This record gives sequence, C-alpha cells and structure tokens, in this order.
Amino acid sequence: MLGIGLVEVPPVPYRDPVAAILRNPEVAESKRFCGKCSQPVGRSHDGRPGRAEGFCRHCGTAYSFAPKLAPNDRVGGQYEVLGCLAHGGLGWIYLARDRNVSDRWVVLKGLLDAGDADAMAAAAAERQFLATVEHPNIVKIYNFIQHPDPRTGAPVGYIVMEYVGGQSLKELMLARRRPDGRSDPLPLGQAIAYMLEVLRAFGYLHDHGLLYCDLKPDNVIQSEELLKLIDLGGVRQIDDDESPIYGTVGYQAPEIGTDRPSVSSDLYTVARTLAVLTFDFTGKYKNRLPERDEVPLLARYESYNRFLRRATDPDPARRFGSAAEMAQQLTGVLREVLALADGSPRPAVSALFGPEVRAVGTDLTVRGEGDVLEVLARPDPARAGMALPVPLADGTDPAAGFLAGLSGAAPDEVAAALAAAPVNSTEVQLRLARARIELGLYEGASQLLDGLARSTRAGPPARTPGLGASGQFPAAGRPDWRVDWLRGLSHLADGRPDAALAVFDDLYRLLPGEAAPKLAMAFSAELTGDPAAAARSYELVWGTDHTYVSAAFGLARARLAQGDRAGAAAVLDSVPATSSYYISAQVAAVAARIRGRPAGELDPEDAIEAGSRLESLELDQRRRELVAAEVLVAAEVLVLEATLGWVLAGNTDGRLASTAGGTGGSTVAGGRRAVLGCALTERQLRFGLERAYRTLARLAEGAGERTVLVDRANSVRPRTVL
Repeated sequence: MLGIGLVEVPPVPYRDPVAAILRNPEVAESKRFCGKCSQPVGRSHDGRPGRAEGFCRHCGTAYSFAPKLAPNDRVGGQYEVLGCLAHGGLGWIYLARDRNVSDRWVVLKGLLDAGDADAMAAAAAERQFLATVEHPNIVKIYNFIQHPDPRTGAPVGYIVMEYVGGQSLKELMLARRRPDGRSDPLPLGQAIAYMLEVLRAFGYLHDHGLLYCDLKPDNVIQSEELLKLIDLGGVRQIDDDESPIYGTVGYQAPEIGTDRPSVSSDLYTVARTLAVLTFDFTGKYKNRLPERDEVPLLARYESYNRFLRRATDPDPARRFGSAAEMAQQLTGVLREVLALADGSPRPAVSALFGPEVRAVGTDLTVRGEGDVLEVLARPDPARAGMALPVPLADGTDPAAGFLAGLSGAAPDEVAAALAAAPVNSTEVQLRLARARIELGLYEGASQLLDGLARSTRAGPPARTPGLGASGQFPAAGRPDWRVDWLRGLSHLADGRPDAALAVFDDLYRLLPGEAAPKLAMAFSAELTGDPAAAARSYELVWGTDHTYVSAAFGLARARLAQGDRAGAAAVLDSVPATSSYYISAQVAAVAARIRGRPAGELDPEDAIEAGSRLESLELDQRRRELVAAEVLVAAEVLVLEATLGWVLAGNTDGRLASTAGGTGGSTVAGGRRAVLGCALTERQLRFGLERAYRTLARLAEGAGERTVLVDRANSVRPRTVL
C-alpha cells in the first residue's frame, strides 16, 4: 500500500534488533525535566555531572532517568531483556525475547518514573484498550506486565509490543542532511505517501473512539515497505476528559491548552508532520505556517499550500472533519503534484463530483460573413456554469430513488416534478436550486440556497465545512458545501464572474484535491478578463486529468490572450487522439498558429505544417458526425488566406525550394513546397482559395450564406484568359 501505486517509496532495510541496542543508555541532561512541574532536573552543577536520579528542587517530586531493567533480567518470567533501544516520552524502551513464544523479538516500554501518578494512569489506560488495536500500520500490543523496581521494589508497568525494525521518519530526515548541516527535506510525493498511510491508521483509531494525540516524525517507522505508528503512549479515548494529555510543541494544535483533544486536533498533527517532512521550519512557526512566498515548495504547488492551511487552520471547525476526507483530498493533491513534476497526467474518478457535463469552448462554427471559421471563442457564462461537474447526490437521502428517475429530464420538467416530490429532503432542494439556475431563475435559486444554508448550519458558523467520516458527504452539524457550489454556479451563469470566483476560491481551499473547483475558478477568472489567473487554474486541471477537455481549450484561449500562440497550439496538440474532441482540437491548433497573424510575422513553415495537419485528418464515419466537413474546409480557407497574405506582402518561397528534410505539406512541379496542394505563389493560392470557397458554398444551408461565399470565391479567383 505504501505509495498507493503512484509513488515509488524506497524500502528501508529491516534493522537487526541486536544492532539497535544502545551501548551506553543515558538521557541527555538537556532533555531531563520534572514529570510534575516541568522544571529542569538532573543538570550539571559546579562542574559535577547531573544525577540521573533524585528529587526536583522546585516541587520535591522524585525523578529517575536511569534504566530500570538490565540485560538478562527476566520480566514476568517470560521476557528476557537484552538492552535499551531508546528513551521516549514515557520512559525507556527495551529489547527483549519472548521465551514463551518462539523466542520472538519484543519491545518493552517502561514508565518515565514509577512514582509518576500521571504516567501510571497512562499505562493503566493503555493496558485497558490498546491490546485490542489491530491495524497493519499500528504497532501490535501483546501484553501488559509489571516488574519490581530494582531500587525501591515498587511495581513498574511495562507494555509488551512487537519489534519494528527499520528507521523512523526523523532518522530518514536526518540522513538527508546536507554537508553544511542544512535540512534536505524528503521528496514531496514520498512524504505525502507516508501521511496517507498514517491517515489510514488514524481513521481506524477514530472509528474505534481513540485519538493518537502525539504524531511526529519520531513516532513513525518505515520497515521494508511498511509504515507503522510505534508509540501509543499518548493514545486516549475520544470522550476521556481526565487523563493527562501527551503531545509535542510544534505539532500539537493550539487549542489543546484550553480544549480537550479531538479528531480535528489529531488531524492537525498529521499536517504539521507533513509540513516538517517537506520544508524547513524555524522556531517562530510553532503555531502557524510560513507565508507561501517564503517557501518555494508552497509557491510552486498551490494545492499543497491550500491543503496544509486548511488542515492547520487555527479554527478547528475549518479543518478537515475526518481522516477519510483528509486522505481523499491529499490523494488528489498528490496526483496533481506528480503530474506537474513529470508532465504525465494522473487521472482518477472523484468521490465528490461526476464528470464535466459537456466540454466548453470546443465549438467550431462556420459562417459566410466575417471570419469563415469561428474557434476558441470566449465561452458563454451560463453554458460554462452548467457544463461544470455536478456534485454527487447522497444515496442515503430519502428521495434518492425519486431523484434518480429525473436523470436526463429538461430543467422545466425537473422543477415541475420536484414540486410534487414525496419528501422535501436536502437532495430535493439542491436539485431544485440547480433547476432554477438552469432556467435562469437566479433570485429564486438564491432564496432556496439561503434557506438550505440556514437549515444545514448547526452549531458555530463554519465558512468551509468538513465532510463526514466517509469523506464524501457533509457530517451532521456541518454546513453543506454543495450549497456554496450552487451559489457559485448561479453567480457565474448570471454573468457575475467576480462573485463566482470568490465562492469557488473558497471551495478550492475546502477541496484542494478536486478538479471541479479549479475548473470553475478558471472559467470565472477568464470571464473577469484575467487570462493569467485562468491559465494557472486550467493548467492544474488539464495537467492532472486529460478527461477535462474544457480545461485544454480554456488553457489554449488563455495562452492566446497572453500572446502565446505556440503554447496554445501545444496544449491543443495534447488532446489525445482517442478523444471525441481530437479533430476539434487539431483544427483549433491550426487556427491558434495562423489566425489573426500579420503577414509579416507568418512563418511559411507554420502554413505548410498547418496544411499537412489538415490533410492528415482522416475522418471515419463517427468523427464525420462530430465535425462537419465544412469545418475542415473553413480551416483550409483560414490557412490559404493567411499564406496568400504572406505572399502579397512581398515574400516568396524561394528559400523553401528543397523538399528534403521538410516539415510536411505537398510537393508540386519543380520540387517547390506547397500548402494544401498550392504552391506558394499568388496565382496558385488564389485558385486554392476559390476552390475552398466554392466547396463551402455547396455545403452552406442558407441561400444568403451561399451567395456570400460564391462572391468571395469570385473575388479571390485570379485573372484568367479564355
């Protein structure tokens, strides 16, 4: 599972247990603190080393940092101690053999101090429920035993757990330190793969009413290709209001000081750990993230930046609501990150949205007046809004079956049917709001959405709500994000792209791994007249998933608006040949290179290549139905007109006389290069244009349009002698 088939995570060799034993087990003086008042203890004084055992000078509480067990000790008559492995937040960790079960390796985790009441209480809690935890990403608890303290004779509790041989994420990070000591973070894809495994484990714990509380790189080990949480000392039950809270500064959620731990605070630690793995932190960022422009990684990957900021929002209500929801969005972010890194799309079916209803901006229109071929025109706002992916309906809604029967019905039919719906459920109201938007009844849709927002909002206001445990539909007591989605659609369809952009931008923060909000933002930005912002959003969508053809045509339009003809054509060329929009994309690519280009700037090679491209488009019956023949003829007119303009500007094809090593196109007598069978001379190009115009006239449906095209044919025909 590590890498979920998207990322190849280097395996970590299994670590020989004996080789992991510490030769001189000591707790560094800088890490010695009183378990009760947190004041420094056991420190050096007057040149004398600090004592590993003693009493706190501030509160008098006894402390001990010395190992309680020695090699060859038998604990519980069953576990033979070999030595110390490490010192954790709750005490020493020992390696032992289980002499009763095939001499298997086990780990004994002891308490920080047998006299520490809080630590004893934590151990008792672990003994009560941790042995029931069974998950491949969580260390297995075998037993809980007691053994007398060699100094006082008081019983000390030990947890017996499986030995996980490998390296912690902290060790993996330290191994990547540069020679100058600076941090060299883990590759982003690898770090995300680790946290997806952690979220699987957290989802299991949360489903069983448990919170982990103390996630950090130290507490996660990779062994071979498996990842495990190894320290369950801070695990507590969700409804526990009395047990002490264990955690680490810099990873803990800021509200822990006043509120008890929660699913939200647990997920906060996942995001903080992910951030630490992927870019360098300094002390001033203990409770916040650096600004985006301070971290190149965040500046490069906007969706990752938005993911981290939602997951670590100071307001718990604005964070992810469940491990499933967080994992769902993080997986989408991972696909985008990988696609941007190597240029290979990583498509996936969304759990929240259906596919785009129709491709927008792919229409190719032929007309007799003005430009013969209309292509890459700015989309109609209403058409764009209604073409966006539709959020999936909740199958558990009481009206789900009734709504399924309305699939494919016209908006007015849907509105009439919903008026007689058997139950006025949330899904019924959402569907009615969409029908009103489709009918252009924006005020009525807005009133319905306002009512839905009030009815679904319970408890403290949350601008961007989380989803339920499944990660799919809103949890009880959280506002339904689909209300905001429809509100954004209404603004867009009503010709208010600025208002729509604000709504969709907020939804992008809520759903950073989804394509739909980014596509909606791209449409909105384009319609506000911001091609640069539109291009960024279109590129995120198209680069990750080539099923969103609207994004390809939108990105081409945005690049054209920025003067990047080659970039526009390149993205249209990336529409796969298997797509039903392939021919449209090829014709649009020709238009992007040729249309509106001054004769002085036209490269004849572009014209020749465009002609070859059109000649190579072989239409089978299915595609002939999708792209009318006159579209290709109109595209030929576009190319021939541009080439004729180049020739009339005083250019010649002399430098293109050789056909060897050319870029395509036809050859004619004398070996000269040609565009659509026409040599690059005024006479031949005029003949070619005449033929194309007359072909369009024959294909035209109206007499008026036919007359215009015949007149054009006559006007471009060269003078001839009968």
